[in-house]
Amino acid sequence: MTIAVICSGGPQNELCSFSQFKTIDDVIFIGADRGALYLLKEGIVPTEIIGDFDSLSEEEWAFVTNTVKNIKKANAEKDETDTDLALLRALTYQPTEIFLTGVTGGRLDHFEAAVRSIYRLQIVNPQIPIKIINAHNEIRILLAGKHSILRDEKFRYISFFAYDKAVENVTLRGVKYETTEETIEIGTSRFTSNELISKLGYISFSSGICLMIRSSD
Repeated sequence: MTIAVICSGGPQNELCSFSQFKTIDDVIFIGADRGALYLLKEGIVPTEIIGDFDSLSEEEWAFVTNTVKNIKKANAEKDETDTDLALLRALTYQPTEIFLTGVTGGRLDHFEAAVRSIYRLQIVNPQIPIKIINAHNEIRILLAGKHSILRDEKFRYISFFAYDKAVENVTLRGVKYETTEETIEIGTSRFTSNELISKLGYISFSSGICLMIRSSD
């Protein structure tokens, strides 16, 4: 059961805590552009790094290349973002789960691009949960079906939004505000800030794409 952890080059104060991954035996760390430097500063030598590395100074680039063995340098002019390249590399390891950090805060266009990337890749890889995480949030794209939700005191609040199209026949159980076969319309905020009150809850829906955000204060 391989877990892939990608660190991109967004603001350093927006990164997740890496301590949760350091005790896992089978974990792959991938640094995207400046994310490679962030991982090294956390005492983690990435399995590989990828990107154009245009955000690194000459001194930082020398430090990175002297420490990391597996480096894939891309041209600065390319169709994919460095995060896209890292996500595609992560999928080659056939992981059971992918975590992506370093894409929140800072530039909103980079954040939106990351959400759209996990949306695109989640559709073609439905068996691999892909999550964006930082210190206070976890974001996932859910496809039609039933999804178990484990209670986590760190992420007390849970919200659901329609992404791309309306989410039909939504049933929520184990949460403070339960629903039965309702619809999450595009543009509505009615399903914001629910709370999981059971150890295990679930959401089920018959069609549509759901953006699930779990948050702490």
